[in-house]
Amino acid sequence: MNSIKIMKTSVILKTMTLFVCISLTSFAAFCQESPRETVNGTISGASVSIAYGSPSVRGRKIWGELVPYGKLWRTGANPVTTFETNKDINVEGKVLHAGKYSIFTIPGENEWKIIFNSETGQWGIKDDGSANDDPAKDVLTVSVKPEKSKEFHERLTFVIDQQGFALLWENLAVPVTIK
Repeated sequence: MNSIKIMKTSVILKTMTLFVCISLTSFAAFCQESPRETVNGTISGASVSIAYGSPSVRGRKIWGELVPYGKLWRTGANPVTTFETNKDINVEGKVLHAGKYSIFTIPGENEWKIIFNSETGQWGIKDDGSANDDPAKDVLTVSVKPEKSKEFHERLTFVIDQQGFALLWENLAVPVTIK
């Protein structure tokens, strides 16, 4: 009789422990300062997906300060931002073959470079704080013009529409044309 009571108590304790662990994990994910986001869409018949860490402005000056001009940026937070397409597409007039890529950028006041890199799955920055990009694995680089966004965006956001995709953060929009 005593061993049955001990077994029931053990099962209850294990169940409670599992519940607490799951709750804490969910709460930690919910409270991330740069939660992971994914946006999906169709462009010129291709299914496109962008997965990224979404940091907040939190009162900081983003462009030219937190994210310096002229310096390679991981384009988001935490693991690298990824871009995936199931068909070959034209990005700003250049062919990007079907596949999964990491996206890096070099922001500028008047022009941005968007870099698609074949290596994915790595953390966005190295130990020294620089972007974790292996230039030998860059497969496509295009130049685009940033513009003032129509509204303020507290969180870094990517949107996909019929014309391509755009990065939106603070008061800036960076559209990338895809056909």
